[in-house]
Formats: sequence, structure tokens, C-alpha cells
Amino acid sequence: MKRPARPITAKYLLNAATFYLERYPATAEGLRRVLGRRVRKAEMAEAPVMENVGQAIEAIVAKFIEAGAINDKEFAQTKARALHRRGTSSRLTRQKLKHAGVDGDTLDRAMAALDHELDTNPAEREWQAAVALARRRRLGPFRPDKDRKERRLRDLAAMARAGFAFDVAKKVIDAKSVDALDEE
Repeated sequence: MKRPARPITAKYLLNAATFYLERYPATAEGLRRVLGRRVRKAEMAEAPVMENVGQAIEAIVAKFIEAGAINDKEFAQTKARALHRRGTSSRLTRQKLKHAGVDGDTLDRAMAALDHELDTNPAEREWQAAVALARRRRLGPFRPDKDRKERRLRDLAAMARAGFAFDVAKKVIDAKSVDALDEE
């Protein structure tokens, strides 16, 4: 038997937001989306929804921002750092952060902070990320020599799907050895 949907009240939304933020880092926009989905789901189930639900969501988000539980700047910097370590291209990093609800200004500052932290420029950061992806996915010089030639196009395609420019991908995939990558 299907359980009846819970009514959407300010207390319910606050509890849902707290529950979510205890588990996942989020941006202000991300939390708005989560709470909005809860409301839409309740409306579809024909549960009672409080009046001015939009204002209640905004008040809850503001409360968490004020308390420091939501900080878009820190979220963007942490996420950019983690994606870089995993070998995510700058293009894809920007796309993922935008999708998470980070505004353009905060995004630009996070990418600049990443360059400052790594003591690199954007081109060097892109190179490091490309090498990290190749290492993690065992592409190009990280692949056994016997398979490299026949898998070259697949490796280039994997780098392209990850958002890397062709010239960067080609340099990484066609490197003679792992040691040659460090010399770049």
C-alpha cells in the first residue's frame, strides 16, 4: 500500500535541507533545486503544500548561507580542485560547476585560485589534468606498448570526450613514454 505524501511545511523543508546538507556539499542554487524537487514531487502526489513555498525556500537557503553551511565560493574551489586531480579538463570543470549552480564570477575566481594554488597558468593546468586523466584511464603511454598503436584513436576520442583540445590530447597520447610526459 502506498503511503500518503507528507504535507510540505516550513519545518519539513528545513528538515529536508538539513538532511541533504549533512550528506552533500551544495551551492545555494543546488539547495533551491533540491527543495523545489521535493515540492513538485509532493504536488504530483497531491499532498498539501503551504502557501508562499518559494519564499520559505528562499528563507531556508538564506539561513544556511548565513550560518556558513552553504558557501558557493568554497564549494567551487573545492570542486574545481577535486575535478582537476581526477583529470577533468577546464572546459568540463566549468560546465560541471555551472550545472551545480555556481555563478560565472565565482567560477572565474575559483579557476584563478586553482592556478594560483598550483602555481601554474591555464595551459599548464590543462596539461596536468590531461596527464592525470591518461594515467587514471591508462591511455597512451600508460597503456602496454603492444596495444598502443591499435588503441590510439580510441584514446584520442576518450580525451576529446573529456573536453581536452585535440593538440593537448595528441601530445599526451603520442608521448613516447611516461617519463616523456614529465619533461613537457
